[in-house]
Amino acid sequence: MLLKYPGAPKSDAKLGAALGETPEALLDAAIRLLKLSDAPDDIAELAPLIEREIIYRLLQGPQGCCIRRALTPENHHRHIGRAINWIKEHYDRPIRIEDVASVSGMSPSSLHQHFREATTLSPLQYQKRLRLQEARRLILTQSLDAASAGHTVGYDSPSQFSREYKRLFGAPPARDIDRLRRSPVAAQAEA
Repeated sequence: MLLKYPGAPKSDAKLGAALGETPEALLDAAIRLLKLSDAPDDIAELAPLIEREIIYRLLQGPQGCCIRRALTPENHHRHIGRAINWIKEHYDRPIRIEDVASVSGMSPSSLHQHFREATTLSPLQYQKRLRLQEARRLILTQSLDAASAGHTVGYDSPSQFSREYKRLFGAPPARDIDRLRRSPVAAQAEA
């Protein structure tokens, strides 16, 4: 059962996830919950109260509408979650929308509509993005060449892989990886 919170912000946004500033009251409750580890005798009594406060603060916060929508029984996000998990498990193989729709318990047209609402991408665009991000990771961390990385993630054509890589990351694989390796963030990660 969902609790109704008076004064909870409402939104027409249909995003599956959102980012925002952490309200001070929510941060305070989270810190208090963490500090309970220093007082093990208090955990059984106080942790449930603080957890309930955290849930209340989340529902009252600017993203409360997203949380409430995700928890409603008629919500399509659960079905989309199944589709996303299936695509993640099969990202390196050709996928058929009918198969993804079947796994998610939706019709192909409903899958397309709700998948786009939740992710801003179609299922095939989502798969392509996963492939390209994984290829980028393989090139960067395992020093694979672009053609090998593209083939590993499911591309048959090296030229198609390079075109799509450049479209997503703004540079061909070799130039993009060189730029990443020279960035201060990459240098810190290697240290």
